[in-house]
Amino acid sequence: MALFPKPKESFEVIREGEDTILRIEYDDTAGIPSLEDSPTCMASTMDRLIEVGNVTKIVFHQKRDYEYDYDQTILLLEIAKLFNQIAKQKNLFGFETIVNDEPYQKHFHEIYSEVQRLLFHLFKSDPLGAYVEIKRLIRKEHIRIQKEMSEKTIAYINTIIKGLMDILEMLDLTQLIQIAKPSLAGYQLGDRSVYRKIFSPTIKPDFMFTKLMSSYPPDAEELDNYTIGENIDVSIFKLNDTIQYLYHVYPPEFKLSEEKYEILDLARKIMSEHKPQRDEFVDPARMRQVFYNVGHDLIEELANYRNVKLTQKDIDELTKILVRYTVGFGLVEVLLQDEHVQDLSINAPMGRTPIFLVHSEYGDCNTNIIPTKTEADSWASKLRLISGRPLDEANPILDTEVEIPGASSRVSVISEPLNPFGLGFSFRRHRDKPWTLPLFMKARMINAEAAGILSFIIDGSRTLLVAGTRGSGKTSLLGALLIEIMRRYRILTIEDTLELPTSALRKMGYNIQAMKVASALRASSSEVPADEGIRTTLRLGDSCLIVGEVRSTEASALYEAMRVGALANVVAGTIHGDSPYGVFDRVVNDLKVPRTSFKATDVIIVANPIRSADGLHSWRRVFSITEIRKQWEDDPLLENGFVDLMKYNSTTDQLEPSDDLINGDSDILKSIAGKVKDWVGNWDAVWENIQLRADCKQLIVDTAAKLKNDDLLEAPFVIQANDEFHKATDRVKEEFGSLDTKRIFAEYTDWVKKASVEWGKKQQPKR
Repeated sequence: MALFPKPKESFEVIREGEDTILRIEYDDTAGIPSLEDSPTCMASTMDRLIEVGNVTKIVFHQKRDYEYDYDQTILLLEIAKLFNQIAKQKNLFGFETIVNDEPYQKHFHEIYSEVQRLLFHLFKSDPLGAYVEIKRLIRKEHIRIQKEMSEKTIAYINTIIKGLMDILEMLDLTQLIQIAKPSLAGYQLGDRSVYRKIFSPTIKPDFMFTKLMSSYPPDAEELDNYTIGENIDVSIFKLNDTIQYLYHVYPPEFKLSEEKYEILDLARKIMSEHKPQRDEFVDPARMRQVFYNVGHDLIEELANYRNVKLTQKDIDELTKILVRYTVGFGLVEVLLQDEHVQDLSINAPMGRTPIFLVHSEYGDCNTNIIPTKTEADSWASKLRLISGRPLDEANPILDTEVEIPGASSRVSVISEPLNPFGLGFSFRRHRDKPWTLPLFMKARMINAEAAGILSFIIDGSRTLLVAGTRGSGKTSLLGALLIEIMRRYRILTIEDTLELPTSALRKMGYNIQAMKVASALRASSSEVPADEGIRTTLRLGDSCLIVGEVRSTEASALYEAMRVGALANVVAGTIHGDSPYGVFDRVVNDLKVPRTSFKATDVIIVANPIRSADGLHSWRRVFSITEIRKQWEDDPLLENGFVDLMKYNSTTDQLEPSDDLINGDSDILKSIAGKVKDWVGNWDAVWENIQLRADCKQLIVDTAAKLKNDDLLEAPFVIQANDEFHKATDRVKEEFGSLDTKRIFAEYTDWVKKASVEWGKKQQPKR
């Protein structure tokens, strides 16, 4: 007679790449399938493992996929193999040799029944319980030996004890028992709390391809928790077994009722019949809106058809989720909505490792999200359509950008043969609003004096390169310098991947034209090469020229633009390099720009991250603001071609002015002063103006802190403040005939006081 009725669920073994997956269907079964919570589920799964042998994953399907990864599967598979081994040893306990000794007959039947229960019932449904009960049974039989007088009876009992000890030794060698041992003291049958510490599935609803570890990690310390938007919950955990933190996200799609879930799943199946074409992805924002409108109507119709009452808010929420998993990027979009997230790394092979991210406060974090190969293939197809760029064996690298509600991001994709394990993705999240110098001051990347000098140099229409390593904030700083350009001037930007905040600046009244050129990483393209794009700007009229990143052949064209435009407009760009000489070496030796052309660079700003002594924390800092002098021939380092205006002091964690700057020994600043009647030959006046600009920037930071309103540090207010600075300067000059810094600052201060209060009222939510 079978101890378990035959389970109703069907199963199959699926092979995906290196994985062998045991997939068990539970659609017609009551209760959620769970190894950790259900002894019946564990027992039937053990039966399947005994039947099919080696597998690397276990998946339960009941509207959602509940997946147990390799590390968890192997624990149960080891127990299943041990059960099979024990079951084949028919005379392990010597029962066949035990005769019906009358004094022992009653006890024989009792212990026979108990062993049968432990091995063929409890062993599969609760192996930890079986382990504990076997130990208790051995202890009980040892006590019985002390009371028994018959040598024959004692021999019978010792035979059974030996068999139980053999099983116990085999169990002791299994990983499951070794992991659980510290928690088995006082173990009670039926208590599944120990299993919940060991087994935890990733969950993937039908409408999703991405898997998510929904349960919180056991024995972890919660460091922080917050909400993104209205209903995306984020918790940061410190784990015991790694120095990485865990970024645990719980999005609204995992909080749906069964009725909402079924409507959403049905809507996705209907919507998936439509395959977007290339022309639809030309304007992704418009396409999302079209899908949103269609999805909204569809969900409303399905709810009415199924007689499910949904509020307008419910329909809106379901529609957003639907769009996210049809034309969007799934849970990646959820992560990118978090303004604390800076970078996402998604590594091959898919389905094996979680997404990693860089958090602005907690640094490198693991996440509870595991994308699958199906999801990765979908993302790659969408990125091909959005960018119009290939991704194949001949072109295994794709760089582009994506716009989603609440965020934008630069995306880099690598595929075979460059990535032998499949697809890999890197998302660099752009800040929702452009960076500003006051924001960088608050973040301590620069100080007020540095902001004053940079403002002065920008107004002086000089040529600049912002250098640094990857992730140093080069592009963000270049975007902040764009805001220092007066709105009266035209700006042209050139990038192979759009990262500069051109759209935001255009909305704020800037005369700005963005141009996109071919990536230097691809051999052929229908797009215009970068060097040709830069030369084209020289024919587009009087404009400031901003180059997103100097990578390759465009370097020569950029220096041509610098030589042509240095006397009239700002020319600026970013470049990889960790020092002024590193920039020189890259430009001259790697990019083959002539030494004499390099002299067209006026200023190099070097930004790099710094780390704490323990290596767990990092911060972005500007290391130096350096001018390039022109009186050298071969090596600017040996011939004093590099003169630091400001230099980072690690002791004070501040940029500090150099003696050359304090003493007025700066060719670039003198050159700027030489074009302004009030400053010619008057270094004190130049220094006063730089200090005035520094005080004006500091006033914004101090006012924002005083009013507890960081919106004053954002681009809209800072741009207005910059306009007011120039207007106040013009008024004072007109009225008093000189650039009286005290009067300018007094007028500027009055404006900031009034405008900051009015700005605060504008930002208050309407009731």
